[in-house]
This record gives sequence, structure tokens and C-alpha cells, in this order.
Amino acid sequence: MVEWWTKAHDLLVQIPFTQKDLEHVVSDSSILLRDGCDMLLRELHDHKVPVLIFSAGIGDIIERVMRQQSHMYSNIKIVSNYMDFDNEGTLIGFKGDIIHIFNKNEGAIHRSDYFLDLAHRENIILLGDSMGDLRMADGAVSNKNLLKIGFLNDKIESSLPMYMDAFDIVLVGEESLDLVNSLLRKVITTD
Repeated sequence: MVEWWTKAHDLLVQIPFTQKDLEHVVSDSSILLRDGCDMLLRELHDHKVPVLIFSAGIGDIIERVMRQQSHMYSNIKIVSNYMDFDNEGTLIGFKGDIIHIFNKNEGAIHRSDYFLDLAHRENIILLGDSMGDLRMADGAVSNKNLLKIGFLNDKIESSLPMYMDAFDIVLVGEESLDLVNSLLRKVITTD
């Protein structure tokens, strides 16, 4: 996995790719946040709930999509693969260790101050769309309540039994966060 990710990153570095190109790529792309994402992020921010976005994708893209389609609130932390640009704004590599779908429980986040600040949190809602996402909460020592919600988008027939065993709730082909928003409203109004 590391070899595949490294080769993909190396290919990007070989083309003359700039920060300006990144802005255009994101604004011209068809990437969409799930329906209800903006509402969810706003509610979490208003109630001072920390949000960790842990992605094997490219953090620079995630941040720009968030800014274009929602907002990068102060309670949001993104742990992902970030591009490294030179002084002229040209891509020269990637920062830090490679994050891929099978190492989301490793040191990339667990050694950080952010994770240590959350160590006292007892309640976690984990949203994921792959089996590798299940390990993202590993190391959260104080969690008493962990709700795992899985989004199953591909290979539904063959993957459903595995997802049903692993996640508490499985949303099949669901493009919205309506259920998550409903759960959050219930929790917030009962506090």
C-alpha cells in the first residue's frame, strides 16, 4: 500500500503542478460533500464538538472543498496527505508519513497534540466508508460510547454482511447525512 501511494505521489510531483492549479482543479471538479454536511459541521461547531477528518486522500483538496462548499470551522482538524510546495508554489513532494486506508490507526494522529487533547472524550461517532476506517478510533482510551456508522457505496451485495457485522449502522448508497444530523439533534436536545 505504501509503495502504491508513494508512486502515485511521485507521479504528481513529476508534472509541473502548482497551488494555482490545485485551486482550479478543485473548483472545476464534481466533488460534492454529502447533503447535510454543512448543517452537521455548523451544529458541531456551535456546540464545541471537535471534528477529526481522517483521510487517505489529499488534505489540500479536502480543505479547499470544505471552504468552497461549507466552512473550515476552528473545531475541525484534518489528518491527511498534504502537498509540499516550494516558494514559487510548485509541488515538490508530500509532507510527513503516508496515510492510507490500512494505517488510519497508526501514529499519524495518535502522536499529535490534537489526539491527546481529545483523550478525555467519552463519546465518539465514527463515520467511515471502508473497513479500514473502523480503526480510526483506536487509541482513544476514554471512549465509553463509540457509535460506528458505515457508508456502503460499492459492491453492496458482497460487502453488506461484513459491514453489518462491523458497523453499528450501515447506510447503503446514502448520499446524505440526514440520519447523522437526526441523531445529533437528539443528543444535543437531551443534554
